[in-house]
Parts: sequence; C-alpha cells; structure tokens
Amino acid sequence: MKKNHVVWDDRFVKRDERNRLNNHKSGLTWLTGLSASGKSTIAHLVERELFKKGIHAYVLDGDNVRHGINSNLGFSREDRKENLRRIAELAKLLVDAGMVVLAAFISPYKEDRAYIRSRFEDDNYLEIYVRCSIGECERRDPKGQYEKARAGIIKEYTGVSSPYEEPETPDLVLDTEKDERETSVQKIIELFKTKNFLKL
Repeated sequence: MKKNHVVWDDRFVKRDERNRLNNHKSGLTWLTGLSASGKSTIAHLVERELFKKGIHAYVLDGDNVRHGINSNLGFSREDRKENLRRIAELAKLLVDAGMVVLAAFISPYKEDRAYIRSRFEDDNYLEIYVRCSIGECERRDPKGQYEKARAGIIKEYTGVSSPYEEPETPDLVLDTEKDERETSVQKIIELFKTKNFLKL
C-alpha cells in the first residue's frame, strides 16, 4: 500500500466496547470457491442462524457489491484484485463496527487470499473453502454463466478460461457435492465454537 499522511482515527468508541455491547466478538469469515459452488447460499443461511441467536452478522456477496461499491470494475486480473482489496477494507470497517462478516467471493488466486489474510493478521479471521467440481457447478449454473463462458461470450471466467487456485490450508473445507446445505451450515457453526470465534 502507498504511504500517505492519513492517520487512522479511533477516538471514543473502541471495537472491544462494541463487542461487549453486542455480547459477541466481531470477525471475518471468508468463503472461497467456484461460481455455483454454494458460497453465497451457505453464507446467507449461516447469517440467518446467527441472526436468530442475536448475533450481528452481515453477508458481503460478490454480485451484490458489484452493483454498488465495485460497479466500475470488470473481471480482468487487475480488476479482480482491486475488487477483493476493496472488500477486505470494507470488511475491516464492519468488523471494527462490531459485526460478524461473512464474505462470499470466488477469490480464485492464492495471492489475493493471502493479502486478505494479511489485513486480518492476528485478528478474528477464518477461511472456508467451498469445494465443488467444475462439472457439478456447470450442471447447477443458476445464472447461465458457464454456458456463456463456454461460448466465449464471457471472457476470463473462473474455471473455464481463468484458473482457480485451491486453498492449501483453509480452516474448513465444505464439500457441497456430498453435503446438504444444512450440514455445511452446521459445520461452520461448529467451527465457530471450536475456534472460539464468537465468544468473548
């Protein structure tokens, strides 16, 4: 990051105070995987479970942020990198505000995921790999994107004309070809408990 003369302003209300007010820790859970692997659906189901428990949670989803904050970005390598950089910084602000953030992004490159992890170094951070074969993702293809990518209509599409680099050491791997959605959700909730992700 470029050096500048901007100083972080953290005046009167601290993150730990917000956490105590909410009665839970804040943090970021990053879900990565191919398009149609189930990332967003699982993230929203986990959000619902946390909401029912009185936990302040919010999902950042790849499609949704491209309607607003990242609407000026395409899918080139540089635009993907900038897309994730902005999301990491937005997530950092939400975590500081006391939220549990669930970020569902393809994030295909190890370099970009390493950057995100570095922004949350020594922080409340989990990486989850939502694994699903390209064949099954194409079979699901709820938006018809793979078909367009195979036809050459969509360029640089992850899994077709652009690579997906599998995570080497995620905190959890979900196999959405084998497991039901509810099973994946429960595995994340159990991970939260094991890692003491929510408890003050």
